[in-house]
Formats: sequence, structure tokens, C-alpha cells
Amino acid sequence: MRAMVVNDFGGPDVFEPQNIAKPRAKVGHVLVNIKATSVNTVDTMIRQMGAELPISPSAPAVLGMDFAGVVEEVGEGVNGYQVGDEVYGCAGGLADLPGTLAEYIVADANLIGKKPTNLSMEEAAAIPLVGITAYEGLMRAGISQGKRVLVHGGSGGVGHITLQLAKHFGGTVFSTGGGEKQLALIDKLGATAINYKTEKVEDYVARYTGGKGFDIVFDSVGGENMTKSFAAAALNGQVASTVSMVKLDLSTAHFKGLSLHVVFMLIPMLHNIKRKEHGEILKHLTNIIEAGHLTPVLDDRSFTLEQAGEAHARLSSGKAMGKVVISV
Repeated sequence: MRAMVVNDFGGPDVFEPQNIAKPRAKVGHVLVNIKATSVNTVDTMIRQMGAELPISPSAPAVLGMDFAGVVEEVGEGVNGYQVGDEVYGCAGGLADLPGTLAEYIVADANLIGKKPTNLSMEEAAAIPLVGITAYEGLMRAGISQGKRVLVHGGSGGVGHITLQLAKHFGGTVFSTGGGEKQLALIDKLGATAINYKTEKVEDYVARYTGGKGFDIVFDSVGGENMTKSFAAAALNGQVASTVSMVKLDLSTAHFKGLSLHVVFMLIPMLHNIKRKEHGEILKHLTNIIEAGHLTPVLDDRSFTLEQAGEAHARLSSGKAMGKVVISV
């Protein structure tokens, strides 16, 4: 089968087209003919850092985590799926799990769900990692009707899904962005856009919450932005972060009595625990998408499998809007 293989980790030009052996389904898994995959920030980190990143596979490696495709073979012990089913999921591309920059993947049946019928393969491939991340973070933060929610980075991959889900669950949603296109997308998706470049945290907290702060802050930017999340949160508020690898003074969080939820959705894949939870979340997301309450945004540039390096470069450039997708 066709695949893009990394023999030496580094820049976007490390991908090499190769024909490798087509895998077979095994117990508890399905063989999926991949039609599309998408690029996530963690994919670019693995490509760049290799062994420096503990979750990276060993070279030669097939990277890529998200996919949408068609079930071609069903392994022993799998229930609920049959040949011909259109599915999507996040099931490879790290540790010892072969990735999705290939024509086929053998995916753990617990890590997949039925593809939403109203999405194309490319749109569906944009959902799994960011969708599961957004859903998990909001659930852990106690999203419910009437909660005031601030999403940092609402035009990004995780952010644009988070603000739509927060709205679906009844939240009053606000989101930061840094440019006209980003702010326009946030408005289009139904949140109140805040330009973080021109407005200070204390100013928008005063304007939109009367100085009380937001009930939930979802931080998909991370790093030093965490201090802004703490500053924006209400007393006893909830902060969900997807990028928490930072040294930080927690004094503000302490005196506000904040709860911090670190969301690292790769744990089930890495440690083979609670994988069914990912499958269940994908089922919920499918229902929400088919009800018309969640739509993935794709970057206006599209790529083929052989252009995997260009797709990685596009995401790393910071110029992409929504998800960068690769058709296989």
C-alpha cells in the first residue's frame, strides 16, 4: 500500500513515499481503507522531535492520528461494525501504533465511531482528535446551560470545535482571536469575538462579566497564556488546558479557588486504558454533528497523501484556518 514514511525526524521534507505491506485485521480491530486524514499540532511535534518526545514512534514511522474511511475487514471479537461501514477515529501515529498517512490502518474498534452522514470524508477526518479533546475538556469543566465560557484561540483546530460544543451545551460563549479573519470566524460560529491584541483581560472581564469572571475558561493556546486564563476565571471557576507544559506561579489559581483540568486525549492510545470512552465520545459527536450543531472548518488549501510535508508546513506556518486535511 502507499504510505508516507519518516526515516529521519526533522523538517517537513522528511516524508518519503513508499510502498509498504498492507496490514490485516486482528482481534478487536478493524482494517480501514483510509480516505482522508488531518494534521494536528502534535503530529508536527512528533515529526520534528522524534525520540526527544516520549510519545514518538521509532523510525521508520508512519505518522498521522486522525482518519476517515471505509471498513474493509473486521477482526474477531468486534461488534457493531461490518464491511462497508464509513467510520472515523484517532487511532495511530504514536508509540507503537502505525499512523494514518497511508492507504490502510488497523484500528482498535474501541477508538472509532460511525462517520457522520452529513460530512465528507475530509470533514470527518478533521474531527476526532480535536473533537474528543474539546468534548472531554468541557465535560470535566462542568459545561451546562447558562455557563459563561471563554475559549482562547477560538479559530484554531481545538478552539473552533470547543466554542461550537460549548454553545450546543447551553453556554454563553466568548472567544479570543488575533486577526480579522480569526475574529470573523469566531463571530460566524456564534461566539462573541474578543481581540486579545487590543483588549486586556481585565477589560473584557469587566465588559462581559461585570468583573466577576468566566465560569469556564478553555485554553487551547497554553504556555504563558495560562496566566490570562487564571485572570479571566471567576472565583471557584474551571480552567481546562490542552497545553500545560509550563512553569507557572499558581498563586492566582489558589486565591481564586480555581480547578485546573489538564486534557491530554492521547492517554487511552498510549496506555491502552479507557479506549471505549473515545468511541463513546465519537458517537456523541456524530449525533451532535448530524443534528447540525457542529461543523468542522477546513483550511482553504487541500493536500494529497504525497503532499504530506506541505500539509505539515501549512499548519506550522500559522496561516491555516481550521483544520489542515489530506486526501488519501
